[in-house]
Amino acid sequence: MSEINVVPYIDVMLVLLIIFMVTAPLLTQGVKVELPIANSEPIEEDDVEPFLLTINKDGEYFLNDEEEAITDPKIIRLKAQAVLRNNPDIPFLVRGDGSVAYQAVIDAITLLQAAGIPSVGLVTKDPGTS
Repeated sequence: MSEINVVPYIDVMLVLLIIFMVTAPLLTQGVKVELPIANSEPIEEDDVEPFLLTINKDGEYFLNDEEEAITDPKIIRLKAQAVLRNNPDIPFLVRGDGSVAYQAVIDAITLLQAAGIPSVGLVTKDPGTS
C-alpha cells in the first residue's frame, strides 16, 4: 500500500488552528486610552504602519503600543528622526487620552516637530463607535 494517510495531519492542523485562534487576541497589547470623540475624516489606510505616540491619562508617553512608558523626551525625538530618515512617507500620529491635559498633547506635537516631522495627525474616535 503506497498511499499516505493524511488524517493525522488534518488533526494536527486543526489543533494548531485552535491554538492560534485562542492566542492571537492575547498577543495584541497596548496602552488603554479613552480617545476624544470627533467628527473627522479617516486617514487613508496604507500598508505602512504609522509612527504612533500615545499619551495616557497620566500624561505618560508610549511609542507604537509599547507597554513601557518613555521617560526621556530625547528618546522619542531620536526614534522619530530615525524613522523619518528610513521612511519619509510614514504618517506620524498622536493618540491622546480624552482626559489628558491639553498641554501634554501640545508637548507631544512640539516634540515631533522638533524631530523634523513635517506634519502630525491626531487620532480621535468616531462618534458612531462605542
